[in-house]
Amino acid sequence: MNYSFINDYNETAHPEVVEAIMRTMQQKLVGYGLDDYCEETRAIIRDKLLSPTADIHFMPSGTITNLATISHILKPYQAVIAAETGHINVHETGAIEATGHKVVTVKSENGKLTPDLIKPVLTTHCDEHMVQPKLVYISNTTELGTVYSKKELQALYQFCQNHNLYLYLDGARLAMALAAKESDLTLADLAKYTDIFYIGGTKVGALMGEVLIFNNLTLSEDFRYSMKQKGAILAKGWVIAAQMRALLEDDLYIKLGKHSNSMAEKLITLFAPFTFLAEPESNQIFVIMPTALAKKVVNHYAVDHNYIMDDCGNVNYEQICLRFCTSWATKAQDIELFANQLTEWMR
Repeated sequence: MNYSFINDYNETAHPEVVEAIMRTMQQKLVGYGLDDYCEETRAIIRDKLLSPTADIHFMPSGTITNLATISHILKPYQAVIAAETGHINVHETGAIEATGHKVVTVKSENGKLTPDLIKPVLTTHCDEHMVQPKLVYISNTTELGTVYSKKELQALYQFCQNHNLYLYLDGARLAMALAAKESDLTLADLAKYTDIFYIGGTKVGALMGEVLIFNNLTLSEDFRYSMKQKGAILAKGWVIAAQMRALLEDDLYIKLGKHSNSMAEKLITLFAPFTFLAEPESNQIFVIMPTALAKKVVNHYAVDHNYIMDDCGNVNYEQICLRFCTSWATKAQDIELFANQLTEWMR
């Protein structure tokens, strides 16, 4: 393969993150997220959130974060609402359903949820003969690479407040969302307009790890018990804290998000002759190409790809949708080499 656009976590870690881990060497630390590294990093994060009371936990991965959080919040008869494309619905092997909680899905053209899309779910699930929707799950960026605006998040949060729902934001690619040109959100806004969210590290230059933040403290009681039961408490919790401190302390996190997005912008310009599955707003680009050209790309570059299907499940074999994902490590010359190759194939 000439280059991999398959995802944004296929290189080990950013050098500053590696250095931060190395600085913990030869120290004897308490562990289990209770050491000085973790406490100091929590203080830094609370300062950025403008929220001195936020309850903060260091988690090993996105799926474990979603699993531990959602199963902790919901009662046995309650369900979570997500877009059809939502990560918990498509890419987590039924982890949420395995805990006995139904994922109620909503069709969304751009991967985002809105009050109008959620209302029919609440109307349908109206009594004790059906699961009770209690949690709304979104991600920023979405699985289609789209980005929530502050106005959209405010409206969704207010709707959830008015209908006795909790709002949980999956931030696996939060750096790219906050760094997007279309975004006017800040970390402090997320502390105000969600009940729970997490700051993703794995896809933004960390070796591993995410930071889960409870803004609604009524939901975090005894959460460490749920963490332990789900395998989410690491003995060496300081390893995640040190990485996240390196990413957040001097805004390296946003810088890496901006770089990922800027590399994607170069591809967007290159793909001008084609159509997109969703409006490109971050580092994930879903471009629809004629099958013959798409197969040439797939044979030489690592990219996710699928045929296009209509609402009836009929496959359009004339076109293929390719997902290009740039990262903190993508270089301008990587894009230029691909551009030259694609231009040659299109002649």
